[in-house]
Amino acid sequence: MATSSQAIPYRPPTQWIRYNLSAVFQNLVDAKAAILSLKALPHQRDWVEDLQKLQLKMEVAGTSRIEGAEFTDRELDVALDPRERATDLLTRSQKQARAAAETYRWIAKVPDDYPISGDFVRDLHRRMVGGCDDDHCPPGQLRGRDENVTFGFPRHRGCDGGEPCGAAFAALIKAVQTEYRGHDPLIQAMGLHYHFAAMHPFLDGNGRTARALEALILQRAGRRDTAFIAMSNYYYEEKPTYLAALAGVRAADHDLTPFLNFGLKGIALQCERLFREIKRHIQVAVFRNMMYDLFHRLESPRKRVIAERQIEILKLLLARQELDLSELLKQSRRTYSKLKSGNKALERDINALISLGAIHASRSDKSWRFVVNLDWPEQITETDFMESVKQMPTGKMHSFL
Repeated sequence: MATSSQAIPYRPPTQWIRYNLSAVFQNLVDAKAAILSLKALPHQRDWVEDLQKLQLKMEVAGTSRIEGAEFTDRELDVALDPRERATDLLTRSQKQARAAAETYRWIAKVPDDYPISGDFVRDLHRRMVGGCDDDHCPPGQLRGRDENVTFGFPRHRGCDGGEPCGAAFAALIKAVQTEYRGHDPLIQAMGLHYHFAAMHPFLDGNGRTARALEALILQRAGRRDTAFIAMSNYYYEEKPTYLAALAGVRAADHDLTPFLNFGLKGIALQCERLFREIKRHIQVAVFRNMMYDLFHRLESPRKRVIAERQIEILKLLLARQELDLSELLKQSRRTYSKLKSGNKALERDINALISLGAIHASRSDKSWRFVVNLDWPEQITETDFMESVKQMPTGKMHSFL
């Protein structure tokens, strides 16, 4: 990035971790409570592994797009697929996404007691820019004399290249290893994020490296065994506020309070989003268990045959969350095509499930849409179920159509 005489100059802080505790206390409590709630939520390992893949994709997309990378979801999927050769990635943005993904996968395996040293940070940067930006940014190499950068809005100047850059970088690493230890890990994570971004010690990849360092410390704050949370996605969604918070800290002589409040709110929000996803997995598992238990208790052969068809409908809706009528007809064709009046049978089965309260139907844009009622296991007993089945007419039911 080009230098500018109008850019706000960098001045090293007198304290590397300074903030108003009373001003951030409530957001800190909320963020830590959100993490504890997430860790306490029961889950299956495969659920979390699937969510980890989604969170990694969101993190990589966010950290890359903040820096101006452009790619479609399909191009991002290709970049994140380890089976795709790096030489086949045609755009710089895809290469940046690939490097970021590999760096985050590496971070996930770094032991909690591994020290954050200067060599470690240079190695992290080397991984982040290698193969994508090393044509203009020496990987892992601090800026030399007269290698200066500006960034952000309003424009800020990183620390001067050469000896001042090396000294500021060494001082930050020392602070992380000493005075940072007296503060909450969430504060440490965002403090390192800010100061690294403020000094911009490398020619490029500074923002991506700063967010990866933050992710490492947040991982050590107790989220490793639950799920990785995509803070970079939050920063991208709130990019103007994110950049303003960073600029506000610099304007306040490195008082971290504005950025801490912004980041802590993001941790709570991202934990809440992930909490809802895991909770849905739990609800689906409970629904599935009750579905099989109740429908398989039906005694007559005819009802058991109908029940098997209805279970197939519920399985489709559990997998897709919501389907319109045309898609449901298409997806269930194998089950109903062998019947004499397949569409009529499907219609009756859907009506039966609506009557039981197992699914909800709504009409919009001249089409019916169906969704599983995940609260159903809490709303019905075995007695209620059997009584409702008995009361259903054997002939054609009143149609939802």
